Amino acid sequence: MVDGYYKAVVSELRQLGYNKLVNAKGSHEKWINLSGRTLIVPRNLKSRHTANAILRDAGSSLKF
Repeated sequence: MVDGYYKAVVSELRQLGYNKLVNAKGSHEKWINLSGRTLIVPRNLKSRHTANAILRDAGSSLKF
């Protein structure tokens, strides 16, 4: 099974100070940083565009 961009996005989120808060609906996870900003990350992240949007919302300059 293809993993997609999930591992790379999660790795970057951890470097930015985000931690997994809870599992959200379906195959999604809720991530939060120390300032309280939350992000929803799908476990089956196969779209490069979605991965880039999540990283942009997190404040990262990394692009796929």
